Amino acid sequence: MHHYKMSQCVCCIAQCKCALIYLKTALFYEICSNGPSRAKISDQMKSRSVFDADESAFLLGKVGRSLWPEPKSRIAMAFIFPVLTVGLCSCEKSHKPISMELTAQAATTGTANLTGATFNFAPVDPAGEWHSQARDYANTRYSTLDQIDTGNVNKLRIAWTFSDGTEGGHEAAPLVVNNTMYVVTPFPDILYALDLMKTGEPLKWTFKPNPSPMAKGKACCDSVNRGVAYVDGKLIYNLLDDHTVAVDAKTGKQLWRTKMGNVETGETMTMAPFVVGNKVYVGNSGGEMGAWGWIAALDVASGKELWRAYSTGSDQQVRIGSDFKPFYDQFKGKDLGISTWPAGMWRHGAGTVWTWVSYDPQLNLIYYGTSNPSPRVPDQRPGDNLWTSTIFARDASTGMARWAYQTTPHDRWDYDGVNENILLDLPIDGTMRKALVHFDRNAYAYTIDRTSGEVLRAAPFAYQNWSTGIDMKTGRPVVNPDKEPHPDVKLVNVCPPDLGGKDWEPAAASPRTGLVYASIFNLCMDLTDNKVGYIPSTPYDGMNIRRFPAPGGNLGEFMAWNPATGKKVWSVKESYMTMSGVLATAGDVVFYGTADGWFRGVDARSGKVLWSQKLGSGIIGQPTTFLGPDHRQYIAISSGIGGAATIRADIDAVKPAGFPAGGNTLYVFSIGGDSVTADSNQSTR
Repeated sequence: MHHYKMSQCVCCIAQCKCALIYLKTALFYEICSNGPSRAKISDQMKSRSVFDADESAFLLGKVGRSLWPEPKSRIAMAFIFPVLTVGLCSCEKSHKPISMELTAQAATTGTANLTGATFNFAPVDPAGEWHSQARDYANTRYSTLDQIDTGNVNKLRIAWTFSDGTEGGHEAAPLVVNNTMYVVTPFPDILYALDLMKTGEPLKWTFKPNPSPMAKGKACCDSVNRGVAYVDGKLIYNLLDDHTVAVDAKTGKQLWRTKMGNVETGETMTMAPFVVGNKVYVGNSGGEMGAWGWIAALDVASGKELWRAYSTGSDQQVRIGSDFKPFYDQFKGKDLGISTWPAGMWRHGAGTVWTWVSYDPQLNLIYYGTSNPSPRVPDQRPGDNLWTSTIFARDASTGMARWAYQTTPHDRWDYDGVNENILLDLPIDGTMRKALVHFDRNAYAYTIDRTSGEVLRAAPFAYQNWSTGIDMKTGRPVVNPDKEPHPDVKLVNVCPPDLGGKDWEPAAASPRTGLVYASIFNLCMDLTDNKVGYIPSTPYDGMNIRRFPAPGGNLGEFMAWNPATGKKVWSVKESYMTMSGVLATAGDVVFYGTADGWFRGVDARSGKVLWSQKLGSGIIGQPTTFLGPDHRQYIAISSGIGGAATIRADIDAVKPAGFPAGGNTLYVFSIGGDSVTADSNQSTR
C-alpha cells in the first residue's frame, strides 16, 4: 500500500487540433509513504502519460527535449534531487471519444429543465460530504456543489492519490464524513480512513475484517465490493464471505458482525448496504452458483436481522400478502414463486439482490431488482420463473411486497433486473407522476409509476434484437423467436449479451436538466446452451458465450436520456467499455470513466467532452465530489480494472491488445491541482 501527494501537477497539454500549444511545467512534490511499499512516480507514469507516442518522448535521467511534430513546441523536463517527478497530464484533445451524437432534444445553452422532473434529495446530507454510495434515497448521485463547472472543469488536475495495494476490480465510491475519507477495497474488503485535515492525507486507521478465503473462489465475476454506508457514527458494509459488519467511524473498531449466508454453497455478498432510519438493507450474490436470492433488513444499532424476503418460493417466503397489488394480471395469483417453475427448481432459482436499493420516504417503500434465474439454460426451467429479473416495491418497515414487475419473463439471456431505480416526479402525458427510471440489462429503459408498477415508457437505449418491443397493455416484452437459445444449438448475434445494454454501473440524474445520465454498452454475443445439474458450490450455469461489438464497432457509450419521452438526448461513443458509475453536479458537468482508463467531464446539456484525464488503470468505480477543509471542491474516482469488464478476457473484441493492467489507486482532483495543507492553513501547488 502506498500513498503519495502530488502537491504540484507537472502538466503538459500539447499540440491540440486547433494548433494551440499550451505548455506548463513546475517543480516540487511530496511523497508520504504509509505502507510496505513506496510510490515511484516515474514508474507509475509509464502507463499514465496522456502524451501520444508520436508526440513526445521523455528522456529519463537527464534533461532532454520532447520530440514534437511542430518544431517550435518544446518542453523541459523537471528534476528534483534524485527523483524525477512527472505529473499526470490532462488534455481535452487527448484520446477523444469516437464520436458524439446529438438529437433535436439537446439544449446546448441555457438553464432550463428539459423534462419537468423534480427530485426528493432526502436525507439531505451536508452538501460537502458523501455518506452513501448513491448520496440520497432517490439514487440520483447528484451534488449541489458548483465550484467546478463547464467554464473551469478543463483546469482539473490531480491533487493527491491513495493506493491500497489490493488486486481486483475497484467499484466502490469513497465516502467523506467530517473531513475523513473512507475507502474500501475488493477482497479482502479492507476499510481505510484517511485524514483530510492533514498534509498527505495520512491514514487514521485500517480495519481488516479477514473474510474467509473460500469466498474469493466462489464469486462469479471478480471479488468486488460495491461500497460502504455511513450512519450514526457507523460504517456498514458487506464482506464477500456473507457477513455484514459495522465499524466505528472514529476508531475503526468492529461494533457488530452478522452472518447472512453460507459461502460454502456458493453464496457471496458484493452489494453496498442501503440505510433508512434504523434499518440497513442487504442482499446476496451467487446466482450462477444456484444461490437462493433474498433481501434482508438488519437493525443498525445491533446488526440483528429484522426480516428477510426471498425472490422465489411461496408467498410467505417472498413476503407477499393481502396488500400486494401488482398492476399487471400475470403477477396476480397465489405462490407464483413456485408455480412458475418446474417442481422444486425454485429452491436454486437465483433472483439474487446484488446491487442498488432506493427509497421513497413519503410512500415508505424501498425499490430494488432481482437477478437472472438459474440455471442459465432456459429450456430446463419452463415458465416465467417468478420473481427473478423483477423490480420489487416493498414496505420499508415490514418488508411486505406492494407491487412487482418482471422486466424479462423466463429470462433466456442472463438479463438481470438488478440495475438501479432512480426516483423522480415528472409529467407524463400531461399528468405529474411519481416515477422511477430503470435501465435494464435487456436494453430497455423503463419509466414506471412507482406507486403502482405501471410501465409508462419503455424504449431501447442500446442496440438490441432479442425483442421487437414491449406490449404496453401487459408490460411483457415481445420476444424475437429467432433469438431464443436451445441446448446444443449455436445461436449467433444476440444483442445485447449477458452483460446487457447496461450492467450494475449506476446512472445519475440532474434536477437542473431533468435528464438521466448513464454508461452503457454496445455489445452482442454468440451463445450455446448446455444442460447442467445442480451441485452445491459449483457453477449452475450452462451458458457458453462469445461477445463482440454491436453495429458501429464501439464497445461503450455515455448518454443523456429523457425519461419523460423515453428518448436519447445525446451520446458519446467510446472505443472501450463504459462501466463506471456517473456523477452529476450543479456545475452542469457529469463525470464518467472508461475501461481503458479515461476519466471525463462532460457538459450535461450538450454532451461535449470538456476534460479528459488518463489514469493508471481502467475505471469501473463510482465518482464522488466533496468539499475539503479548505472549502475547495474535489472530485474523487478509483482506478482499478476488474469485474465484468475483464471476464472472458480471451475475447479480443472485449479486451483488445493493450488493455490496461490492473490497478488500485484512488485519484482526487481539484482546479489546478490545489489541495489543503492544514498545518499552515494554506493551499499548496
